Amino acid sequence: MSTTRASDPVADAPTRVVLGVAGGIAAYKAAELLRRFTESGHDVTVVPTAAALEFVGAPTWAALSGKPVHTRVWDDVHEVPHVRLGREADLVVVAPATADFLARATHGRADDLLTSTLLTARCPVVLAPAMHTEMWEHPATVANVATLRDRGVVVLEPASGRLTGADTGKGRLPDPSEIFEACLDLLARSAAVDPADLSGRTDLAGRHVVVSAGGTREHLDPVRFLGNASSGKQGYALARAAAARGARVTLVAANTALADPAGVDVVPVVSTADLRDAVLTAAKEADAVVMAAAPADFRPLAHSSTKIKKRADGTVDPVHLEQNPDVLATLAHDRARSGQVVVGFAAETGDETGTVLELGRAKLARKGCDLLVVNDVGGGAVFGADDNEAVILAADGTEVLVPRAAKRVLAHAIWDQVSLRMDS
Repeated sequence: MSTTRASDPVADAPTRVVLGVAGGIAAYKAAELLRRFTESGHDVTVVPTAAALEFVGAPTWAALSGKPVHTRVWDDVHEVPHVRLGREADLVVVAPATADFLARATHGRADDLLTSTLLTARCPVVLAPAMHTEMWEHPATVANVATLRDRGVVVLEPASGRLTGADTGKGRLPDPSEIFEACLDLLARSAAVDPADLSGRTDLAGRHVVVSAGGTREHLDPVRFLGNASSGKQGYALARAAAARGARVTLVAANTALADPAGVDVVPVVSTADLRDAVLTAAKEADAVVMAAAPADFRPLAHSSTKIKKRADGTVDPVHLEQNPDVLATLAHDRARSGQVVVGFAAETGDETGTVLELGRAKLARKGCDLLVVNDVGGGAVFGADDNEAVILAADGTEVLVPRAAKRVLAHAIWDQVSLRMDS
């Protein structure tokens, strides 16, 4: 048995961020993204396009960043900003990235300060698109996004919702808080990218992964259900981390109150049966499946279509339960694809039959998955918290200890182990 300790991939030192803003109505939302970066201690230079300044003026960006704002390569030319900004940056993020900007970035245009900065950048680049649905789905934009992603640029999937005017659909800028989280995850992995490699490809680039999150609900009647305390935060951290590492991510989310992670396809579900159907469908094309959700083990044998009323004498009918399908075991034993990596989670407390790790090792063997993430949840730990600690058990006997840290740390440690086990 080999035991190692995972380290925190998130750098504590402030980073130099170039925040590009293209000319779309969502430009005003970039002010919130800027605030999150500056309040976290990052050094941010805002580079808007000339069109962006039609929506939000230069004084706003200068006041929020504490730095002068320029759009042209001719401003402060003695400092050669069109070369210096990209070379010195630890991260370039463009939000919003319009269809026009994506086209110019794809073709290597250098007709303003922002596109020039992209050509000199040797750091992670994140583009957060925002445009009308028809523009996002147009073959030209689809091809441009594919080309950028193939070069190692992280192009987030836009959100669905209200667009300009009365239109609704896919093309909405992801929530600034989620763009910020995606950027933090990308910064955490930037050390794994060779600065001399212009492709910038990360270990999950070109992969499709499925993550489940949250806790399922089994309804007794229209207002009552059997459930658990899972918040979904660890599963969402896994989804963000995978997207930052270049994967196409499907997140099957059961009853969470969290904002959709930027760049992730979210499939909402309610019950364990719903979760099973959604995961098995998504897993048909997946290279890896991580079951971080907490599915209910049992469901009521009967469901009342009306609210169950109290009785005057205080008596109640017993609730009869039946066992739910074992989603993890099904995934592990009936792999949808050869070489697919399956990861499970075990929330254990330990009892007279064994310690937390002993029970985890037995579950790993019983489920037949490749990796099992074991959490000690004694005293209500983990659920709803922003941090986590765990031991990642592998079928080959490897054990990785992940000390308590932000949940993104455990997420990256899990993807490290998954990546090692994927077919090349």
